[in-house]
Amino acid sequence: MKRIVVLLSGRGSNLRALVEADLPLTIAAVIANRPDAAGLAFAAQHGIASQVVEHTTYASREAFDAALGDAIEAQRADLVVMAGFMRLLTPGFIRRFAGRMVNIHPALLPAFTGLDTHRRALERGCRVHGCTVHYVTEGMDEGPIIAQATVPVLPDDDEDTLAARVLAEEHRLYPAVLRAWCAGDFGLEGDAVAWRGGRTWPGAAHYPAC
Repeated sequence: MKRIVVLLSGRGSNLRALVEADLPLTIAAVIANRPDAAGLAFAAQHGIASQVVEHTTYASREAFDAALGDAIEAQRADLVVMAGFMRLLTPGFIRRFAGRMVNIHPALLPAFTGLDTHRRALERGCRVHGCTVHYVTEGMDEGPIIAQATVPVLPDDDEDTLAARVLAEEHRLYPAVLRAWCAGDFGLEGDAVAWRGGRTWPGAAHYPAC
C-alpha cells in the first residue's frame, strides 16, 4: 500500500477530508511546522503518527528544509501531500522531492498564485473561482496541474462565503485526486500531467481538469 506524509500548519481540514475518504493508502505521518497546529490533535485522535519540525528553531530556511526532508524520508513516503503548509520551500527541498509532492491551492491556477486568492478574485470581478491540485515545483504555485474544481462567485459573496464554498470543493477534490493516484491513473510526463491508458479525470463533469 502506498504511503503519504501530510504537511500542514493549521487546522488540518484537508487532512480530515483525506481520513474520512477512507483512501487505499497509508498516512504514514503528519508533520507540522507549528506545535499549535490543530491538525496535530486530529492526527493523534485518529492514531496517525505526528511530528513537529518547528521552523523557528532553525537558523536558516535551508537548515529547516533539510530537517523536514529527513523527517519525510524516514517515513518512506511515496508522496508528500501539502495540506495548508504555510512555508515557502527552498529549491533544494523541492528538487529532493521532485515529482513526489503535491499541493492544493485555493484558486484556479494559473490565476491568483500566492495569498489572498478569494479577495483578489472578488476584486477582479470573477464569476468563477475554485481550487487546484498540482505538483510542486520551484515556481510558486506553478507546477503541472492535476485537476481543478470550480465554484460560482455569487453576487452577494464576500471573502468568507466564497472561501467556504471553495473549501468544500477542496475537501472533495483532494481525496479524489489521491484515489486516482493510488490507482496509477495519472503521472508526470515531462512538465505535464498525463492520464494513462486512455483514462480521464474521473470527475470531469464536476472537476474539469486543465
